[in-house]
Amino acid sequence: MAGACTKPIGGVPALGWWLIAAGTFRSAYTLSCFFGSAAMCSVIYSDMPMTDEHGRTVAVWTLLSCTLCFRCAFNIGSKPIYAATFLSFFYALGYLTIECLVYHTIHAARLSLVILIAGTSMIWMLLQWNSNGHETRPHEAAKQQ
Repeated sequence: MAGACTKPIGGVPALGWWLIAAGTFRSAYTLSCFFGSAAMCSVIYSDMPMTDEHGRTVAVWTLLSCTLCFRCAFNIGSKPIYAATFLSFFYALGYLTIECLVYHTIHAARLSLVILIAGTSMIWMLLQWNSNGHETRPHEAAKQQ
Protein backbone atom coordinates (compact mmCIF):
# COMPACT_ATOMS: atom_id res chain seq x y z
CA MET A 1 0.00 0.00 0.00
CA ALA A 2 3.01 2.27 -0.33
CA GLY A 3 2.43 5.07 -2.74
CA ALA A 4 2.79 8.78 -3.25
CA CYS A 5 0.86 9.49 -0.04
CA THR A 6 3.33 7.57 2.11
CA LYS A 7 6.62 8.52 0.42
CA PRO A 8 9.06 10.02 2.93
CA ILE A 9 10.14 13.62 2.34
CA GLY A 10 13.34 14.44 4.19
CA GLY A 11 13.01 11.26 6.27
CA VAL A 12 9.46 12.09 7.43
CA PRO A 13 6.58 10.20 5.77
CA ALA A 14 3.59 12.09 4.40
CA LEU A 15 1.51 11.18 7.46
CA GLY A 16 4.25 12.72 9.59
CA TRP A 17 4.00 15.97 7.64
CA TRP A 18 0.22 15.94 8.08
CA LEU A 19 0.70 15.49 11.84
CA ILE A 20 3.18 18.40 11.86
CA ALA A 21 0.56 20.54 10.11
CA ALA A 22 -2.14 19.44 12.58
CA GLY A 23 0.23 20.11 15.48
CA THR A 24 1.01 23.56 14.11
CA PHE A 25 -2.69 24.38 13.89
CA ARG A 26 -3.17 23.12 17.43
CA SER A 27 -0.18 25.26 18.55
CA ALA A 28 -1.79 28.38 17.11
CA TYR A 29 -5.03 27.52 18.88
CA THR A 30 -3.12 27.00 22.14
CA LEU A 31 -1.31 30.34 21.87
CA SER A 32 -4.61 32.10 21.17
CA CYS A 33 -6.20 30.56 24.26
CA PHE A 34 -3.21 31.37 26.49
CA PHE A 35 -2.11 34.81 25.36
CA GLY A 36 -4.39 36.29 22.75
CA SER A 37 -7.72 37.92 23.01
CA ALA A 38 -9.01 34.35 22.88
CA ALA A 39 -10.53 35.19 19.50
CA MET A 40 -9.48 31.92 17.93
CA CYS A 41 -10.17 30.04 21.14
CA SER A 42 -13.70 31.38 21.45
CA VAL A 43 -14.50 30.63 17.81
CA ILE A 44 -15.28 27.02 18.68
CA TYR A 45 -17.45 27.88 21.68
CA SER A 46 -19.95 30.32 20.24
CA ASP A 47 -22.83 30.20 22.70
CA MET A 48 -20.79 30.02 25.85
CA PRO A 49 -18.77 32.86 27.36
CA MET A 50 -15.09 31.92 27.37
CA THR A 51 -13.69 32.57 30.85
CA ASP A 52 -9.95 32.91 31.38
CA GLU A 53 -9.92 29.67 33.36
CA HIS A 54 -11.77 27.76 30.65
CA GLY A 55 -9.47 29.21 27.99
CA ARG A 56 -6.35 28.08 29.87
CA THR A 57 -7.83 24.61 30.45
CA VAL A 58 -8.59 24.21 26.75
CA ALA A 59 -5.10 25.56 25.95
CA VAL A 60 -3.33 23.00 28.14
CA TRP A 61 -5.41 20.14 26.73
CA THR A 62 -4.68 21.33 23.19
CA LEU A 63 -0.98 21.77 24.00
CA LEU A 64 -0.80 18.15 25.12
CA SER A 65 -2.41 16.93 21.90
CA CYS A 66 -0.15 19.24 19.86
CA THR A 67 2.91 17.75 21.57
CA LEU A 68 1.66 14.26 20.72
CA CYS A 69 1.28 15.25 17.05
CA PHE A 70 4.89 16.47 16.82
CA ARG A 71 6.23 13.52 18.82
CA CYS A 72 4.38 11.02 16.61
CA ALA A 73 5.45 12.75 13.38
CA PHE A 74 9.12 12.10 14.20
CA ASN A 75 8.53 8.70 15.89
CA ILE A 76 5.88 7.27 13.60
CA GLY A 77 7.07 3.72 14.25
CA SER A 78 6.44 3.94 18.02
CA LYS A 79 3.24 2.04 18.72
CA PRO A 80 2.46 3.72 22.10
CA ILE A 81 3.00 7.26 20.76
CA TYR A 82 1.05 6.45 17.59
CA ALA A 83 -1.88 5.09 19.63
CA ALA A 84 -1.84 8.04 22.04
CA THR A 85 -1.86 10.51 19.13
CA PHE A 86 -4.72 8.66 17.46
CA LEU A 87 -6.67 8.69 20.73
CA SER A 88 -6.05 12.43 21.16
CA PHE A 89 -7.85 13.04 17.86
CA PHE A 90 -10.60 10.61 18.84
CA TYR A 91 -11.13 12.22 22.26
CA ALA A 92 -11.13 15.77 20.86
CA LEU A 93 -13.64 14.87 18.18
CA GLY A 94 -15.82 12.96 20.65
CA TYR A 95 -15.74 15.73 23.24
CA LEU A 96 -16.60 18.49 20.78
CA THR A 97 -19.32 16.39 19.13
CA ILE A 98 -20.95 15.82 22.53
CA GLU A 99 -20.69 19.55 23.26
CA CYS A 100 -22.48 20.19 19.95
CA LEU A 101 -25.18 17.51 20.08
CA VAL A 102 -25.92 17.26 23.81
CA TYR A 103 -25.04 20.61 25.41
CA HIS A 104 -25.47 22.85 22.33
CA THR A 105 -22.46 24.99 23.22
CA ILE A 106 -20.97 24.57 19.74
CA HIS A 107 -22.70 25.09 16.42
CA ALA A 108 -22.35 22.22 13.94
CA ALA A 109 -20.86 24.57 11.34
CA ARG A 110 -18.02 25.45 13.73
CA LEU A 111 -17.34 21.78 14.31
CA SER A 112 -16.56 21.22 10.62
CA LEU A 113 -12.86 22.22 10.85
CA VAL A 114 -12.35 19.86 13.79
CA ILE A 115 -14.11 17.09 11.87
CA LEU A 116 -11.90 17.75 8.83
CA ILE A 117 -8.61 17.68 10.74
CA ALA A 118 -9.41 15.00 13.32
CA GLY A 119 -11.37 12.82 10.88
CA THR A 120 -8.67 12.95 8.21
CA SER A 121 -5.98 12.25 10.79
CA MET A 122 -7.83 9.31 12.31
CA ILE A 123 -8.65 7.70 8.95
CA TRP A 124 -5.11 8.19 7.65
CA MET A 125 -3.60 6.83 10.86
CA LEU A 126 -5.86 3.77 10.72
CA LEU A 127 -4.95 3.15 7.08
CA GLN A 128 -1.23 3.51 7.83
CA TRP A 129 -1.26 1.47 11.06
CA ASN A 130 0.36 -1.60 9.51
CA SER A 131 2.70 0.45 7.31
CA ASN A 132 4.58 2.02 10.20
CA GLY A 133 6.12 -1.02 11.82
CA HIS A 134 3.05 -1.99 13.83
CA GLU A 135 2.43 -5.39 12.23
CA THR A 136 3.81 -7.91 14.71
CA ARG A 137 6.25 -7.89 17.56
CA PRO A 138 9.73 -9.35 16.91
CA HIS A 139 9.19 -12.37 19.18
CA GLU A 140 5.88 -13.11 17.44
CA ALA A 141 7.56 -12.90 14.04
CA ALA A 142 10.25 -15.35 15.21
CA LYS A 143 7.58 -17.82 16.35
CA GLN A 144 5.89 -17.66 12.93
CA GLN A 145 9.09 -18.66 11.10
